[in-house]
Amino acid sequence: MSTQVLGDRPTGEVADVPRAISRKATGADRVFVLGTGAIGASVLVITGGIGIFLAIQAFPTLSRYGFSFFTESEWSPEQDKIGISGVLLGTFTVAAVAMTFAFPLALATALYISEYAPPRIKSFLVSMVDLMAAVPSIIYGLWGFFLMQPLASELARWLQAYLGWMPWFHVNADPHAAQWQELKYSASAFIAGIAVAMMVMPMASSVMREVFSQAPAGEREGAVALGATRWGVIRSVVLPFGRGGIIGGTMLGLGRALGETIAVLLIISPSFDLKLRPLEIGTNTVSALIAGRFGEASSAQLRALLTAGFVLFCLTLAINTLAAMVVARSRSGAGTDL
Repeated sequence: MSTQVLGDRPTGEVADVPRAISRKATGADRVFVLGTGAIGASVLVITGGIGIFLAIQAFPTLSRYGFSFFTESEWSPEQDKIGISGVLLGTFTVAAVAMTFAFPLALATALYISEYAPPRIKSFLVSMVDLMAAVPSIIYGLWGFFLMQPLASELARWLQAYLGWMPWFHVNADPHAAQWQELKYSASAFIAGIAVAMMVMPMASSVMREVFSQAPAGEREGAVALGATRWGVIRSVVLPFGRGGIIGGTMLGLGRALGETIAVLLIISPSFDLKLRPLEIGTNTVSALIAGRFGEASSAQLRALLTAGFVLFCLTLAINTLAAMVVARSRSGAGTDL
């Protein structure tokens, strides 16, 4: 009996079957996967639990006051007038001032560390920026109250003197008076925003720096080969690649600025006016309102404060979610962890 041969293998033999490779994690890998999955799920459960608790506490207040809770500016429980429009405006005003200072500082710091800093001091600068993020907020509040407030009041007076024709820089005081009213320019959203800016800048800078450091080396070298200067490489390669990180870091800083409490509470003079004048004394934020009124609140007032906290929780969660989506959809999103 003859056997035909196909190549080097007889035709009568059974062909080799590829061995199935299992992609299922085993041993230590399985323990790691299950552990990280459990930790991630616990974060979602805790966040969801906080949201559900605040929503339950907010239901009686929203049922009683309805939409007027968002349009009323006064917070006078003894007169049955409770609303958060004034504190919401103050929250966004302080956050806007903070991001006005924090964004350029964070971007410049991230670019210098990733592109210009000598290697021997780069790690030191990274540690210093990270250390700024670890400083307690009360320290920044004391710094803003005792050190920055006199200097910032002078700056606010100068801004009103030359830009007071704009509503944003207007103050009900004469900046050219022989004895200027310093009290009118103190304890304002402007000063609180400067303190908050120093708190959110390290967070935004860290995200931007991480993204900038991962810009493709091939594109950098290609730009240099075409005659680009260092700034040309930054403008044509680093900044376009890191656009998602810039937006994401800025929005994460904004989320932190919206919820800052102690530093703002130490600096501002509480006020519930609806005004867009950050240089003038008096403002309030949602977090500062909760911290300032929590100790003396009755059960009904406590539910109203928790309702304000629920609104702030939803705002912060929406901003952080939007930031994560922007970063994930960008070129730099694959290497950025928010």
